[in-house]
Amino acid sequence: MHRAARWGLGAAGAGVALIAGLEVAALDEMNPVRRTISEHGLGPDGWVFALGVGLLAAGSAAIAVSLARRGLAGVLGTLALLGWSAGLLVTAAFEKHDWSVGPSMNGSIHRVGSFVAFLCLPAAVMIIAWPWRRWRSRAALVAFGLGVCSLLWVAGIGTAMLVGASNGLAWWRVMPLGLVERGLAVTEVAALLALGMCAAARPVPSPAAPPCPSPAARGPVTPPPH
Repeated sequence: MHRAARWGLGAAGAGVALIAGLEVAALDEMNPVRRTISEHGLGPDGWVFALGVGLLAAGSAAIAVSLARRGLAGVLGTLALLGWSAGLLVTAAFEKHDWSVGPSMNGSIHRVGSFVAFLCLPAAVMIIAWPWRRWRSRAALVAFGLGVCSLLWVAGIGTAMLVGASNGLAWWRVMPLGLVERGLAVTEVAALLALGMCAAARPVPSPAAPPCPSPAARGPVTPPPH
């Protein structure tokens, strides 16, 4: 197993476990249908949320390094995956803002970071996992499918924003934002972990050499002169 991929999967898994623990602990206090995941960063356990997101970002970066070193990501795929990691770090460093009380610089940066992260991950997964036929890897195929599903989630959010703008409504009220965000997050993290499994797998074999022609195809063999 590739060492960077192993560390990346471990860090990402630990980050997901921390955030999932916060979700379970806040079931009685937070409505997951309307409230977003980032609201965990506003409470007394905000440091746990920041740590979880930071671990997920670090694990994603390690997976990107592993894929790049093995020649499986390419420049665009690596940059997109690192963009996801950078967006996660921004969302962890800048807290979510209550937009009902007016604009905020921290809130704007947090929103931009989350948009960058959610857009970069589907792009990275589809770019990296596209040659799954060459890899002959089930994990790569699963990653590509999850990347397509992630893009559909993003498209749904974009549609809600257009509907809200055309009707004079706040876009986050057009849909159950918390539920949609959680669906998108679960899909994208699953796609990331599938990419990590691709990076942790055995090295991709080089293309097989062409088979030697059969004796009949080579024609008669002329005996050496005496």
